[in-house]
Amino acid sequence: MSFLEEKCTLRVYDENILENCTVFDCGNSDLNEFFSKDLLNYTSELLGKSYCFTLDEDESQIVAAFTISNDSIKTFFLPNARKDKVTKKIPRPKHMRSYPAVLIGRLGVNVNFRNIEGEEKSIGDQLMDFIKSWFIDKGNKTGCRFIVVDSYNAKGPLRYYERNGFIKMFSTEDQEKDSMGIPKDKNMSTRLLFFDLIVLSK
Repeated sequence: MSFLEEKCTLRVYDENILENCTVFDCGNSDLNEFFSKDLLNYTSELLGKSYCFTLDEDESQIVAAFTISNDSIKTFFLPNARKDKVTKKIPRPKHMRSYPAVLIGRLGVNVNFRNIEGEEKSIGDQLMDFIKSWFIDKGNKTGCRFIVVDSYNAKGPLRYYERNGFIKMFSTEDQEKDSMGIPKDKNMSTRLLFFDLIVLSK
């Protein structure tokens, strides 16, 4: 059992959390602003749902938080090599042009809980294991083959997702820029990555 499973409780991140918990700080000002100011509007507009793990011994402490929404991988946007990587384990791939996915829109871990002494995995890795298990659970009420994330284009976040089995949707930034219609001379602030849940479901 992990720290998140043993000592924390999963809760919907809502008005009650905002009113009764200490301000969530994951060390990223953009994420902090979202979870403190934009989250309720994001939810009310049906753009996604947000969840958090709070500490059982002090429910005012948010240990980790994330948002999820429906998404898909549209293979006709991908270069052939990446399209093959996405579809190689899917029977009769020519019959589908897009595949069901869930998007992790935001994900953060409280700066005070990044690494817990005695834990084999970091809280961030435990959180990703939880999210993956959520979508292969037999109680999941919709099909979901992939997890997709639009990661900050920085070494730390990219290393985190790749350590957790995610693969870049495009092998190069130039390919991704071309697909997204981004000028070649403009820096990319994010990169798309995916994880194939089929590796966990068998």
